[in-house]
This record gives sequence, C-alpha cells and structure tokens, in this order.
Amino acid sequence: MDQAAARHDILGNPVQAGLPMAMLAELTHRCPLSCPYCSNPVELTRISAELSTAEWADLFRQAADMGVLHVHLSGGEPASRRDLREIAAAARDAGLYVNLITSGIGLTEARLRDLDGLVDHVQLSLQGIDSDMADWISGYAGSFSRKMQVAEWVRAVGFPITLNAVVHRQNLDRLPEMIDLAERLECRRIEVATVQFHGWADLNRRPLMPTMAQAQRAREVVNAARTRLRGRMVIDYVPADHHATYPKSCMGGWGSTGLNVAPDGTVLPCHAAQTIPGLEFQTIREAPLAEIWRDGPAFNAFRGTGWMREPCSSCARREVDFGGCRCQAMAVARDPLATDPVCSLSPHNARLRAMAEADADSDDVALVYRRMERETSR
Repeated sequence: MDQAAARHDILGNPVQAGLPMAMLAELTHRCPLSCPYCSNPVELTRISAELSTAEWADLFRQAADMGVLHVHLSGGEPASRRDLREIAAAARDAGLYVNLITSGIGLTEARLRDLDGLVDHVQLSLQGIDSDMADWISGYAGSFSRKMQVAEWVRAVGFPITLNAVVHRQNLDRLPEMIDLAERLECRRIEVATVQFHGWADLNRRPLMPTMAQAQRAREVVNAARTRLRGRMVIDYVPADHHATYPKSCMGGWGSTGLNVAPDGTVLPCHAAQTIPGLEFQTIREAPLAEIWRDGPAFNAFRGTGWMREPCSSCARREVDFGGCRCQAMAVARDPLATDPVCSLSPHNARLRAMAEADADSDDVALVYRRMERETSR
C-alpha cells in the first residue's frame, strides 16, 4: 500500500494516526439471549468464519506491540467459545488488561475459576431487576436467576465486577432498584447504558425509546446515587442520544483511541461502522493490525477534523465531540459527512427529536427478538 496516499480522510485531507489504547475483541456473534436491542450487525458472522484461538493470540500480541493496554473480550456471548480460557490466557500472555463482558449464560463456577489469574475484571449484563422483566427482554427463560448465580460465583472467585444495566422505556423507571442491586452485589461500578438505536435495535424503537421525562428522572437518580455512593461505587450513565443538546465523542474521536475486531477478524473504527456504505474494511487475515490502524481507508475516513463540513468545521466543540456519531448521521441524514443529528445545531435535529417523541409516545410493546440459527460449536 502507498502509505503516503493512504493517510487522507474521506475528502482527501491529510491525517495522522495516534496510538490506540483499547480493543474490543468480539470473539463470536453466538449468544443464548435474543435481546431486541442487540448492537451486533444485522448480518452475523457464522462459526466457520470465526478467528481461531491461534489467530486471536497473534492479534493480541500485535495489539500490545502497537500500544494497546487493555482488551474487552465480548461477543455475542464469549462463553459460547469453548476455548475462552485459552483466548484469555493469550491476552494475558501478551501483557493486556483483560475485561470479560458477558451475559453470564454459559459460565459455570468451574469455568470462572479456570479464568482466575487470566481475567482482571468481569462485566455482567443486566436486562431487568427481576425475572419477569429480565427474561422478557432477553427472550431467555431463567436468565435473571442464572445471572444472579453467576454474580455470586464472580464474587467468590474474587473478580472485580461491573454491572452493565441496559435501560430503555420498559425498565428505566426501575433504575433506583438496579443501582441498589449493584450495591448489594458489591460491584465496583455500574454502567447505566441507554439503548443506542443502531442495527437490530432500530427495529424496536417504538417499544424501547425512553421518554424525555424518564431521561430527566434518570439523570436525577444517577446524580443522587453518585453522591451517596462516592468512594464505594462508580456510576457511569450513557443517556439517550435523542435527548442531548450536543453529541457524544464517539470512540473518543474516529480512529483515535480504540478499535473493534469482529469475530471474522474485520477491524473496525467503531462497533457500527459497517452500516456506512462505501467504507473499505480489512481483516487481520489480510494485513497486520498496525498497518490497518495507521493506513486503513476506513480508519482514516473520519480521522481528525479536516473532513468536517459546516457547522462542525468552525464549531468550538469540533475537538470535543469530533462531529459526533458518523453512523447516526448515516442512519438519519443518509449522509455520513452530515452533522450528527443529535446536535442542536444540525439541520436534521428537529426531525430526529420528532421521531424520538413519536416512538416514545407509542403504546407498542411488541419486541422483535434477535435470534441466530444454531450451528455446531467450535
């Protein structure tokens, strides 16, 4: 590849890559749950295309060599991989901090004890505060009781634990109980993450979109809990984009601090980047990770600020939010170069808010579940 020619954004402006700090390793798209807000692509990677244990091990070494400090082992459900222990060991051998992101389904006490010394932290997802809600949202009977058992095993082994509470209109009113549960489980952290409406989640906008009143109340609950639990538990809150005045800095800026690797080795600047047509993605089977990060056309497409149009290009926040989410601009404005419609300065903002209000006012509670056809496990 002509590296000098490659380091330009989508408009031809020169860009310079920094060093990534974190990598999301999506080990598989297989998952026992059928969550209606699943953030994985609509087209899931089949087992036959997944990276092998050896390929993941080589990738972790490459990542560490280029400056990555920590890796998040995710999916799908990473416990669906029978070689999870070997993959975690490879990440540890590479010198990475290892975070396991899991639904808990598929983990046993024995498997968790096998991961002791290989995994630094466990992040457990939560779909609801009781069986009725959690099992309905996940589409998996018995998921809540199983998660609570896994949480006890995690504590017994001694892993630090984060509770990842995915919230939406159906469960956001019970946020105080979610925080109380995290406290009882002695979590170091709870991440209150509002559903982001990309990919599969876009099919469930009407039953899941929170109301403005819910979002305002959630902010009050989070602020009060942060004061009460200061020094004991960290509370991160990711509000709904549609209720914001300005967009979030997606991935800390496109191609600046983090990267995602899909189950088949495709390297992505963000989780939903493949929803943007016309971008060229590479896999670690085609090129070294450092080369993809530095010279990959998808990574350079929206790096920095040179690609921005007005009002972003002259905005004082252009190096704060870096134009927001390119995937959201594509989804709503049908143009990845557009100002993120979340931004109050975007010409598409009024339409986005009207769409969100209409979804939130809907009485529709019918969920379209995410299911993957079964294959023989690796």
